[in-house]
Amino acid sequence: MINKSEVQHIATLARIGLDEKEIDKLSKDLSGILNWVEKLKEVNVDGVEPTAHITGVNNISREDRVGDFENKEGIKKLFPEEKDGFDKVKSVL
Repeated sequence: MINKSEVQHIATLARIGLDEKEIDKLSKDLSGILNWVEKLKEVNVDGVEPTAHITGVNNISREDRVGDFENKEGIKKLFPEEKDGFDKVKSVL
C-alpha cells in the first residue's frame, strides 16, 4: 500500500497541494490501482502478440495533390478584416 508520505512526495514532485483528506483518499486510490496492476501480471499471456490497438486499421497516407478550392469567396467572407491583400485575424499568443 502506498503510504501518506509517498503520496505527499508524489504531490510535491507534481507541484500539487493536497490537504490531509485528499492524501488519505489518494493513498487508497493509488494502492488500489497498483493492486489491480499486480493482478494483471498474473494473467497468462503466452502466445498473445502485443497490440497497439484492436481495430486492425493501418495508417493510410495519401499523396498530396494541389487542387482548386471552390468556395474561396465564402471563406474570405468569414475573415474579420483584410490588410494589404491578406486576410487578417486576431493574433494568438
